[in-house]
Amino acid sequence: MRFHQKSKKLGTGLLSVSLNFIQVSFELQKFKILSVRMKMMLVALMEITFEDFTKLDIRIGKVESAEKIPESRNLLKLIVDFGFEKRQCVAGLQSFYEPETLVDKKFAFVINMQRRKLLGIESQCMILAAEDDTGNVSLVTVDKDIMLGSKVG
Repeated sequence: MRFHQKSKKLGTGLLSVSLNFIQVSFELQKFKILSVRMKMMLVALMEITFEDFTKLDIRIGKVESAEKIPESRNLLKLIVDFGFEKRQCVAGLQSFYEPETLVDKKFAFVINMQRRKLLGIESQCMILAAEDDTGNVSLVTVDKDIMLGSKVG
């Protein structure tokens, strides 16, 4: 927070300084040499308001089918049932999950993201996942049986 208060005095250069700091921080993070203080400053720069968070429509969906995209080394195509509709999700999970292990399981998805084409295939939602410092990836799931389409938040 102190960084924000001091930064305001920089005037028009604040955005440039902030963006440069974020870019440098991401580059350093790739090499795992980000100090704790730098991580805290980066988190402070990236904070969002509660109102911004409520704009995300996060829902529980069940993967009906999953397949590797032949032209890709990392992408999977998922068909996801949200109870009220089915959507297609393209996710970079091939390095972490075999497609058949995802079928019939429930995960958290952001369903109001802008649609995007990856290798010509439209992704209509985004599956949520966590990644630790060692590169382990784990999908966000539910611990109880809950109705498809349930809102997270």
